[in-house]
Amino acid sequence: MWFYGGEEKMNMRQQKGFEIAKTAQIVEKPNGWVVPSQTSRKTSYFVNEQFECNCPDSTFHKTTCKHAFAVRYYLSVEKDTPNGINTEKVRITYKQAWKAYTQAQNVEVNLFDKLLSDLLNSVEEPAQEMGRPRLSMKKQLFCAIQKVYSQLSSRRAYSLFKNAEARQLIDNAPNYNAINKFLNHEELTAILHQLVSLSAQPLKAVDTEFAVDSSGFRTTSFNEYANSKYKLGKAHRWVKAHICTGVKTNIITAVEITGENGADSPLFTPLVKTTHENGFTMSEVSADKAYSSRENIKTVNEVGGMAYIPFRSNATGNSRGSYLWTKMFHYFQYNQEEFSKHYHKRSNVETTFFMIKRKFGDTLKSKNPKAQENELLCKIIAHNIVVVIHEMHELGIEGNFGN
Repeated sequence: MWFYGGEEKMNMRQQKGFEIAKTAQIVEKPNGWVVPSQTSRKTSYFVNEQFECNCPDSTFHKTTCKHAFAVRYYLSVEKDTPNGINTEKVRITYKQAWKAYTQAQNVEVNLFDKLLSDLLNSVEEPAQEMGRPRLSMKKQLFCAIQKVYSQLSSRRAYSLFKNAEARQLIDNAPNYNAINKFLNHEELTAILHQLVSLSAQPLKAVDTEFAVDSSGFRTTSFNEYANSKYKLGKAHRWVKAHICTGVKTNIITAVEITGENGADSPLFTPLVKTTHENGFTMSEVSADKAYSSRENIKTVNEVGGMAYIPFRSNATGNSRGSYLWTKMFHYFQYNQEEFSKHYHKRSNVETTFFMIKRKFGDTLKSKNPKAQENELLCKIIAHNIVVVIHEMHELGIEGNFGN
């Protein structure tokens, strides 16, 4: 049996099919499904009920193409049985509450500013005993996060600051360049981490299952070392976000930012512990095999949950002092069907990253490494506020950040 997104047995067509199923809109028709092309927005293909596709790959090679695999993942979970691969009709996607979605979209912009202002009430202004009056910390945070949310350039975002001033959300609009400089401040990072945690609080009673993963965000800086040594041309540097996200709502409960080569597994424990310390009940945590370690399984058990992390191909049941490792190894080996039902929830963390990059962009505009880190944290705060707005309409929760 193979898992979606991680096992070596998944070939390229299967991997691409999984990507399509998670990121594209598959439309059901009377006798099949319409699947968008990955390479052209104007092209789509039809997959019939026998999972036969009219795309060139399927027609020419007489094989199951990526579009047919996308429909399989969209509709069902495939299993290995003694009689071969059996496809069980089980929906793995949630039905969209379109009415709530439309209502949330209609009020998002105005409600975003209001909720952002409420969120920032928890920020304390630093004391100043001498010198010229400083810009308010709350005002600068409001404008920085609002700018990231809008994806406008610094100069164009100034009109947003003036609108916020007119609505009395801030006392006066700061110069656009002041916000760029503000993101360079070292002390800002800790405040933004606190705001990430606080912005997830309204969904504390909703999410009890979580997933952990990382993804890169491109910067506008270039790796000159790679260019000069390997003649690769200009290569963009990347910043990596490691997150813990709720499986049900895609709220981000904890985040760590590293460079492009930052290791994944060592950050699993701080992400899980931060989520637990923020008051979330963690019944289970799923992650891919990059996070497979005795320490990570132990961490989830200590916060009252179960870790669904697949084992590497060379792993053994040798406990090395960890009874939990042996227990989960045997559970993974002999109950793969049940294990996979929990592990597949890990794909929701990919959805979270897709939501952020689609709405707020996958590129960081700041030049300085510290500003890039702070800008990425602003993206995550903006994402959390948008998630809260949606759940206010779908679940009827209150957008109360506990200030």
